[in-house]
Amino acid sequence: MAAYVLAGSRLESAEEAGAAHFMEHITFKGTAAFPTTRAVSEAIEGVGGSFNAATDRESTVYWVRLPLREAARGMDVLGELIVRPRLRGEEIESERAVIVEEIRSYLDDPGEHVHTLFDLAMFGDTALGREIAGSEESVRALPPANLRAFWAATYRPGNIVVSAAGDISHEEVVVLVERAFGTGEAVQPIFDPAPALPAGDRVMVVRRETTQAQLCLGVPGLPRDDPEAWTLEVLNAILGDGMSSRLFQSVREEKGLAYDVSSYIVDYADAGALVVSAGVDPDRIKPAIGAILSEFAQLRDEPVPADELARSKAYLAGRLELRMEETRHVASWLGSQEALHDRVLTLDEALGELDAVTSDGIHALAKRLIRDEFLRLTAVTPRSRGRGLEAMLRLPGGMA
Repeated sequence: MAAYVLAGSRLESAEEAGAAHFMEHITFKGTAAFPTTRAVSEAIEGVGGSFNAATDRESTVYWVRLPLREAARGMDVLGELIVRPRLRGEEIESERAVIVEEIRSYLDDPGEHVHTLFDLAMFGDTALGREIAGSEESVRALPPANLRAFWAATYRPGNIVVSAAGDISHEEVVVLVERAFGTGEAVQPIFDPAPALPAGDRVMVVRRETTQAQLCLGVPGLPRDDPEAWTLEVLNAILGDGMSSRLFQSVREEKGLAYDVSSYIVDYADAGALVVSAGVDPDRIKPAIGAILSEFAQLRDEPVPADELARSKAYLAGRLELRMEETRHVASWLGSQEALHDRVLTLDEALGELDAVTSDGIHALAKRLIRDEFLRLTAVTPRSRGRGLEAMLRLPGGMA
C-alpha cells in the first residue's frame, strides 16, 4: 500500500527549504495511536512487514508492504503517520541533528553531490533546483510552528492518494482508507512555475580530495505529461539506460573511460531534464565528456536504426511487464499516476504508447532538445582537475 501526499519541496520558500522532508521524518516519531518511534516500527515489523517514506519535489510517498491478513493494520499505520502525527517540540528538535547528518552524507558522497549540483545548474536557485532536504542552515532555522503549519495546510485527507496492490478488492481498500484517513476537503497545491530552462550556471565544479571524478551532463527535457514523453523514454533507453545502451557500449566497453555511465529522465508538472552521469578517471575527464557529447550529437544528427529502436522498445516493454509482478511496483504505478499524471494508464495502454514511438519522432525530439545553448555540466573532481571544461562544452558537427 502507498499513500501519496501532494506536498513536496516545490511548495517551500527559500527560507522554508527542507520543510517537506523534515515533515516526512517527524511523522515517524510518534502518532496518536503509536506514540513512539518504537511503537510505529513494531506495528509493521512485528508482523514481518516493511515500510518507509520518501520526499520528492511534488509529493511525499509513504508505503507499507506486509501480509494480506494484516492489511487493516498497514492502512491504519499509514493513516496515523499522515493525518495523526504528534509533532512534539522535543522530537522536532532532536530530529534536526539527524537530518543535518543526512544532508552532510549527501555532501560527502561525490556521486550524490554531483546530481544536487546538476539540479542547481539546470533549474537555478528555485524550489526545483535546491536540495530537497534543504541545507544545514535552513533545517536548523526551521521553527516548529512552520512545520506544523506545513502539515496542517497539506497533510489533509483530500490531498492524499492511496493505492494498494495484492489479493484485495477495491471495495475493501475503500473501507480501510475511510477508516484510517477520514475525509476532508481537497487542497490544490500551488507552486511557482518552473523557470525558463536551463536556469543556472553552464558549468559548476566542486573540488574534493577524491580519487574519481563524478560528472553530470544534460539538457532540458519534457514536462511529465508532454505528448512526447514516451518518445523521450525510448530516446533515453537508447542513450544510456542499461548495458545495451549507446553510452555503456561506447564510453565504457569500447573506450574504457568509465566504470559507471548511464542516463535518466527528470520530469515535473511543467519542466524536465535529460541527464547523463558518469564516474571517470580524473585524468580522463575531457575525453569522457567528449565521448558523451558525441553520443548526444549522433542522436541529434542521425535517425535511430530500425533494429536498435525495436530492441529498445522490447527492453522497456519487458521491464515494465516484469515489474508488474511486484505488488510494490503496481501500487507505485497506480498511485503515482493518479496523484501526479493526467490519467492512469493500464499496462496495455502503456505498451501501446511505447509501440507507437517512431524513429522519426525520436530524431525530431533529439534535434529540439539537444542543442549547445541547452547543455549544462556539473562535476566533483580532485582539487587539481576539472579546469577549462566550459570551453569544450560544444556538440561536435551538425547544426547545433
